[in-house]
Amino acid sequence: MEALYIFTWILHLVFIVSQVSSEPFEDKQALLDFVNNLPHFRSLNWNESSPVCNNWTGVKCSGDGSRIVAVRLPGVGFSGQIPPNTISRLSALKILSLRSNIISGYFPSDFVNLRSLCYLYLQFNNFSGPLPDFSVWKNLTIVNLSNNGFNGTIPLSLLNLTQLQALYLANNSLSGEIPDLKLPSLQQLNLSNNNLSGSIPESLKKFPTSVFGGNNITFDESSAPRASPDVAPSSESNLRPKNGRRIGETALLGIIIAAAVLGLLAFVFLIIACRVRRKREDGFVGTLQKREMSPEKMVSRNQDASNRLFFFEGCNYAFDLEDLLRASAEVLGKGTFGMAYKAILEDATTVVVKRLKEVNVGKRDFEQQMEIVGNIRHENVVELKAYYYSKDEKLMVYDYFSQGSVSSMLHGKRGEGKIPLDWDTRIRIAIGTARGIARIHAETGGKLVHGNIKSSNIFLNSQQYGCVSDLGLTTITNSLAPVISRAAGYRAPEVTDTRKAAQPSDVYSFGVVLLELLTGKSPIHTTGGDELVHLVRWVHSVVREEWTAEVFDVELLRYPNIEEEMVEMLQIALACVVRMPDQRPKMPEVVKMIENVRRIDADNRPSSENKSESSTPPPPVVAEN
Repeated sequence: MEALYIFTWILHLVFIVSQVSSEPFEDKQALLDFVNNLPHFRSLNWNESSPVCNNWTGVKCSGDGSRIVAVRLPGVGFSGQIPPNTISRLSALKILSLRSNIISGYFPSDFVNLRSLCYLYLQFNNFSGPLPDFSVWKNLTIVNLSNNGFNGTIPLSLLNLTQLQALYLANNSLSGEIPDLKLPSLQQLNLSNNNLSGSIPESLKKFPTSVFGGNNITFDESSAPRASPDVAPSSESNLRPKNGRRIGETALLGIIIAAAVLGLLAFVFLIIACRVRRKREDGFVGTLQKREMSPEKMVSRNQDASNRLFFFEGCNYAFDLEDLLRASAEVLGKGTFGMAYKAILEDATTVVVKRLKEVNVGKRDFEQQMEIVGNIRHENVVELKAYYYSKDEKLMVYDYFSQGSVSSMLHGKRGEGKIPLDWDTRIRIAIGTARGIARIHAETGGKLVHGNIKSSNIFLNSQQYGCVSDLGLTTITNSLAPVISRAAGYRAPEVTDTRKAAQPSDVYSFGVVLLELLTGKSPIHTTGGDELVHLVRWVHSVVREEWTAEVFDVELLRYPNIEEEMVEMLQIALACVVRMPDQRPKMPEVVKMIENVRRIDADNRPSSENKSESSTPPPPVVAEN
């Protein structure tokens, strides 16, 4: 038995040693030397004590974990020249993406050591000087050096890249004639907006003329895409059959009519196909592309520094706007301030992108508000990870919550197959949400307002407590929910009158959320007779008739010994939704009230006195006329 134990221990030790030995120490140190010697805006989770494979942001290792094979760090904010003898030590590197940074200087000469490189993305930086000698990289498949300051001529060494499928050199300062790039695998090319001259080489005439635009290129008739050799040019002689007789006028008219009908059918089919495609794209990617926000056109070289995704400190996402444009997306919902999309990036990262509408402030005010929101760090407030501002688009990026919102949990599929929200979970949602709002109200000297509290903006964090999202947008947008909508049911009476949210109106909206948790009903819903019912008014009418038991969600009736707690929570909710703003409690008081309903997390969050010693008892139930 002892021998078996020793044998097992030895196997375990061998496994640990093999795991340690597979750590690519030399590659890891090369990356640490790189990041420690190149200034950058965003922090990375790279440190010597943590394993690099499957842990460091933007880094991928080989299957056995012995070498680093991919480094993707777009939009990190790197500025200055790439330190020599750092990246170049990653001799097994196949993918390098440093796009959308502010890297300057010449193309690193020591990159010649990256002999395994297949994909190189350095677009949207400030590189200058001549293009490198490409002859050393036999495996290069995609090269994107666009939107930089490269000058000089296009090197003939590109002819050695027999595997090259895509070459992007647009928006640089390249000059001279375009070499005859007889590359058998080349499928995509963009040389636009340089200082190139001469004519288009024979091997590149298969590409559209737009990829050569913005140069001093001479376009002749042979530069246009040519028809297949077996198709003759269109002329009257085309209508002459082989026997020399002309087609009759009746036959010709029939052909014209048939062609017109076929053209009309094709047009109708195209419209239907476009609509189907638009639905599949769900608005985000499709709309951005329709606005010509492609990576090449979206940001000019002069605007690049100001029109990039801004990530907040501590965010370890490794993507940029170009990644978002390419991401598959689906609509999560249309809210008061814009559309929310679930975006799945190429590396399987999933985020939520909020596309704002009717923003009524300039860039400076927008960025100041984003700074306030993005710097809030609290377990019950959904962190804003990044934002983007341009004249046409304003985006906000959040983590994705796979469980969905509290609204979907409450009002989604009912009956068989539905996972009900038990009472403990509803209390956790209420406690967490209240804490989150209280934290928001403490910002900017106690003046920050959420302005859009509703169950669709509340999610569950990892401890299953409520977590508030979508805050701080009322001051930068013109949007106000339509009078008849679910969102309007959360709106305090004074907001309807003044169209201006304040902290007491947040308290009112939170009270509606509490009623939603207690009743299982939407803030505005219809009865069997299609009568429109406002939740707050309905609860008041039921309580006034002393039928309080009729208020509660039938799904809660299965849980024993919670009637007293539900009544206490109802009292808190009704105190929050009183008509006069100055009569509502403040959020720190609301937090204490809810915590005193049940101390379900007393071990983790010692935030108030014991229930028996509470100095702030719940207010009585008051029926509002």
